[in-house]
Amino acid sequence: MFAHNGDVELYYESFGDAADPTLLLVNGLGGQCISFTEEWCGRFAAHGYRVIRFDNRDAGLSSKVPDVEYTLWDMAADAVAVLDAEGVDRAHVLGVSMGGMIVQSLAIARPERVLSLTSVMSHSGEVEYGRASPAALAALTAPPPSTRDEYVARRIESIDITGSRRDLVDVEEVRALGEALFDRCFCPEGQARQLEAVNRSGSRGDLLPLVIAPTLVLHGSRDTLVDPSGGRRTAALIPGARYVEIEDMGHDSPRAFWDRWIEEWLALVEP
Repeated sequence: MFAHNGDVELYYESFGDAADPTLLLVNGLGGQCISFTEEWCGRFAAHGYRVIRFDNRDAGLSSKVPDVEYTLWDMAADAVAVLDAEGVDRAHVLGVSMGGMIVQSLAIARPERVLSLTSVMSHSGEVEYGRASPAALAALTAPPPSTRDEYVARRIESIDITGSRRDLVDVEEVRALGEALFDRCFCPEGQARQLEAVNRSGSRGDLLPLVIAPTLVLHGSRDTLVDPSGGRRTAALIPGARYVEIEDMGHDSPRAFWDRWIEEWLALVEP
């Protein structure tokens, strides 16, 4: 299915009963909606929620926009377009990494559309918080892979650079997802444009105190791409936000942590 924000076409999928409250999942830099696997979406849906996952602009099956200078605020408007396409007035929103920045922007710009906000492994846009380690930054800014095998190998190598504790990560699942992502859409130019959008958008430090939605901030203790200080600062700025730092989790989401994410999220939306 597709939603539209002006000329931007946004691919999305939904799981669960349309009559249930909606949870909108938002991807990180270069991410595709299938990173929120069907099994994982199904686990959220089993608790009585309709789950919508979508591809951000410049990723997956959504529009590629090489001639558009956009920001995180535009990407937040894309998320609203997806909700509009499904007739959802208000939704719980959960975003990972860049997706966390997008849902923060959404909660600031369109508070009437947000039932709750969950920002995961993200930051406030303030340069002094959430800095990447030298090794993580080098991996992020390295020239993109040119083949499927190289792409998959990079994803596996990233476990030891930015990922969770190695014994908690199923390498074969990482490999299989990497292959599926490459086959579905390989667009390093789109990822570069998304990174430009993040940099172009600046700080939300003065705006996050305006957020009124109940908020959960999740971060991994081993995250080297976005240092946990980014999550701590985000939670400190949002009134009433709860910060949870998950031991041994990095800048990834292996299934070993799925139930913990859901547990913490349910504590937010069903206190």
